[in-house]
Amino acid sequence: MVSVIRLPVRVTTDLDHGGRWTSLTAAGREWLWHRDEPRRAHVRPGELFADAGGLEECVPTVRGVPDHGDAWSRSWRRAGDEDIVECPHFRLTRRIGERGDAVVADYTLAAEHGYRFVWAAHALLDLSPAARIGVAGPAVTRLYPDEGDRWIADAWPTVDGVGLDRLGPDDASAVGAVVLTPRVSVHDGSDSLHLSVEADRQPASVALWRNLGGFPQDAPYRSVGVEPMLGRVFDREAGDDGDTAVVPATGEVTWRLTVTATRRA
Repeated sequence: MVSVIRLPVRVTTDLDHGGRWTSLTAAGREWLWHRDEPRRAHVRPGELFADAGGLEECVPTVRGVPDHGDAWSRSWRRAGDEDIVECPHFRLTRRIGERGDAVVADYTLAAEHGYRFVWAAHALLDLSPAARIGVAGPAVTRLYPDEGDRWIADAWPTVDGVGLDRLGPDDASAVGAVVLTPRVSVHDGSDSLHLSVEADRQPASVALWRNLGGFPQDAPYRSVGVEPMLGRVFDREAGDDGDTAVVPATGEVTWRLTVTATRRA
């Protein structure tokens, strides 16, 4: 009989560079993928995204303006056990802690009533071609076949002939998708990583970025993003009512990201 054990998860962050998560480990395995990107250390607010891997805090949008949001390109500060970033239209506060074997990150975004935003834990993972992505139930999935706002919707895991649950070898493709579910698992060999997002009265989903050597066109590389989200679109200016998070009359939105890991023994 195969047994499954829970592994302690540990995280390291870099407040000077967007509060980014630079390490996410479980029992000696590093789950975050990285690449050499010289621009990342010197980027300024409003510049194009500098993809160095890790996990970036993307808010108030992923696509659109500013590129990948306004928080990833700013320095954060520490106040007690909280990490804080001040952006022109909002303040984001994050508290990361260990609860048993899990890592739990609690977020609060403060802004004017009615402010619409998308948040993504833009996690790029170090995975083998044999890895697979697990989503429970027949979740609605929005496939973005290009870099625009147009999507094609169907049930997980296959949309428009594209199977999203398997990675496979490089095939010069690059697609994005948003799965309307608050939790996802990634299975690679005997190891699994589990991510979930909880938010009261706000839409939650999981974004996927499956770049198998198809992006960018001038110098493509392989990268796989599995990204818990608030909202159900990449661009906060796209979609319909209910597709973005909205700040209520209290002036604050709160949510929680939980990360756990298991291993088949």
